[in-house]
Amino acid sequence: MSISDIRREYMRERFSEGDAELNPFQQFSKWWKEALASSIDEVNAMTLATADKQGIPAARIVLLKDYDDRGFVFFTNYLSRKGREIGENPHATLLFFWKEIERQVRIEGRIAKVDEKESDDYFNSRPEGSRVGAWASPQSRVIESREWLDNNYAALANKMKDQKIERPKNWGGYIV
Repeated sequence: MSISDIRREYMRERFSEGDAELNPFQQFSKWWKEALASSIDEVNAMTLATADKQGIPAARIVLLKDYDDRGFVFFTNYLSRKGREIGENPHATLLFFWKEIERQVRIEGRIAKVDEKESDDYFNSRPEGSRVGAWASPQSRVIESREWLDNNYAALANKMKDQKIERPKNWGGYIV
């Protein structure tokens, strides 16, 4: 079989511009509720595309953590490749692909950090292991081995045991 022979017909329902809500956030909310009701695995997974100052694009999956009429929020390490690219070029695209309901949603816009309180509130809502992980992983940087990462995590988990784990200053949210 040739790769070009692989295809699927998407015929679940029709949608035209005339069917769309005038407010794009209302349209997203409508489809979001439909996606949630469809038991899609990792329904909040979205592709984030950024570009560096030369315009060279990069894409990766991140998780939507909130949205409202201001935009769409995710959290990450500011020193990661995506964080560096956002610092150089504050434009991004998000893409949700929900094949189970035959929908994809593309969001394009400016990207900025959320305020520190929003980052702190979300960080503090995360499980302890995820909070330690934000300290342990030098995201997007080459490390010597998985063993190094596991050892770093274990050492930090032991050091931070029985204390409040503060959000690292190089970790927080972005809004598109």
